[in-house]
Amino acid sequence: MSVYSHRPVVPGPQNRIIEMLDAIRAEFDQLVRDVYMNKTEKENIEHKMSTQLQEMHNFQQNLLEIERQQQAMKKQYEEEIARLRQQLEQAQVRAGHAPPPQPGSNNNNGNSNNASHPPPPHQQSQQQGGQQPPPSIGPGSNYFGGIMNPHGNGNSQGPPGLMVPPPQQQQQQQPTGGDHGVPPHYPPSSQAPPPPPPSSAPGYMNGSNQQQGSSMSGPVMPSPSGTNGPPPPNNNSVVAQRPKNQMGPTTSGGLADVDPENVPPNMKVEGRDWFALFNPKTPRYLKVDLLHSIDHSSVVCCVKFSADGRWMAAGCNRATYIYDVTTANLSCMLQDDSVQKDGDLYIRSVCFSPDGKYLATGAEDKQIRIWDIERRQIRNVFRGHEQDIYSLDFSRDGRVIVSGSGDRTVRIWSMTEQKEMHCIPIQDLDQKDPGVTSVAISPDSRLVAAGSLDKMVRVWDIQTGQALERLEGHKDSVYSVAFMPDGRTLVSGSLDKTIKMWQLGTNDGRSNYGMDRDRSKGPCKMTFTGHKDFVLSVACTPDGNWIVSGSKDRGVQFWDPRTGQTQFMLQGHKNSVISVAISPSGRTLFATGSGDNRARIWSYEPLA
Repeated sequence: MSVYSHRPVVPGPQNRIIEMLDAIRAEFDQLVRDVYMNKTEKENIEHKMSTQLQEMHNFQQNLLEIERQQQAMKKQYEEEIARLRQQLEQAQVRAGHAPPPQPGSNNNNGNSNNASHPPPPHQQSQQQGGQQPPPSIGPGSNYFGGIMNPHGNGNSQGPPGLMVPPPQQQQQQQPTGGDHGVPPHYPPSSQAPPPPPPSSAPGYMNGSNQQQGSSMSGPVMPSPSGTNGPPPPNNNSVVAQRPKNQMGPTTSGGLADVDPENVPPNMKVEGRDWFALFNPKTPRYLKVDLLHSIDHSSVVCCVKFSADGRWMAAGCNRATYIYDVTTANLSCMLQDDSVQKDGDLYIRSVCFSPDGKYLATGAEDKQIRIWDIERRQIRNVFRGHEQDIYSLDFSRDGRVIVSGSGDRTVRIWSMTEQKEMHCIPIQDLDQKDPGVTSVAISPDSRLVAAGSLDKMVRVWDIQTGQALERLEGHKDSVYSVAFMPDGRTLVSGSLDKTIKMWQLGTNDGRSNYGMDRDRSKGPCKMTFTGHKDFVLSVACTPDGNWIVSGSKDRGVQFWDPRTGQTQFMLQGHKNSVISVAISPSGRTLFATGSGDNRARIWSYEPLA
């Protein structure tokens, strides 16, 4: 037996607990690391998912934008194809070859019954395959060059306008009978059919009577010859010609580039087939609404109200229609049955006499017809112009009517003596093409203003025919002029896409007709910019608070002459707005005539 006791050595209880705690701690630390790694991986996955979702959203937006652009390009190409097809037809007609029939059209040239009994308007549109040719208003023709083409001038060789007069030999080769380059399958009309019943909310997108962009070729204009009127004013006549640097401020108040979706609801008004955008940069003063929409079987070249505001006249192909403004019911149709039955005869201008008894119409046949409205008969005819008559205006006293024509003359006619008072030729040697597109008489019946293709606005004394002003500043042809109610301010619209407001009598302290003006002021008070295409028509409200313009961009804009800002921009037609007119009776109404074959009557009222 040993002296020492040999017992096995075992760890104590305390060491065992420590080891177990260390093991648990190590396992916990591992779990913490695993949780942290899982959390980090989760965050990475969520970040990737969020990034992928954003990429998918961006892709979707890009896809929608590409689809929208594709639809816009498709529409543009379709319109361009239609325009080119129309040009091809006109080229074939000029070359003496019949154009191929349009899809869905019927060739009725050999059917004499169609000449004496034209189909109703909706059948005419079907026969023409939706390509009813507008009046002679294409590139190279004699006035509305290219304004029916919604995508540019339609002529890459320069702006549209009156053609340079051809040699005499070419004049003799031109066809007669009013054949304005219209394809042979265009149905002749011996009696213009009445338009369809008006509707307060016609379908805007149904495409009925859609006037595609075209470039019609009108008759070549002969050189103007001598007139039967008095000789032109001599060179000693005082003409106030303004230097180009005396131009007023240019204001950009247009809404043509504004996205309707981004306009606040209180600055936007929408109808079934129209909308109006109000300028968010200026206080809103007006509200606008569509009262009547009246369809016609041809382009509506002009609209005009009677002095009492009860009637509205619309000039179309071969006929003028007079409507009750309140109901839009057709009151009468004025058509001269003595003119040649085939071909077109577009009524370019209409104007009521102040008493509302007579209506003057100017047409492509160079004649001014004075109609007795109640009897529906022609009272008398003024002859003398050598080219199409584009504009007419009555004086406030009803004694004088003024006409403007492509023959480069303004003629003043006496209604009492029923004869020509003055023939005022534009014979500026530095101007190549001064064809007159628009005339207006001042409210006091003392002045007559005219816009012309040579970019000028001119003013004459209505009694003597003496030239008073020559206003220079537009960069392209002037298509419309209108006097403001004060008679001292003139408004003009041009193919340069602007409207200008001119102050008359600024050549010295006292002008030729007794208007006191500041010597330091130039004639152009303000230039209004905002339309995206040609300005075709301008008008002024009776209170002088608003200037109204119609454009090839299919829009109508109301301008504040004090600020130059647009109050609102109205889109209510499918083609160029050729004519705008304001009711002179004090009723807050205006009318528009368009290449989409529609005349529309609108209200503009002050906000309550």
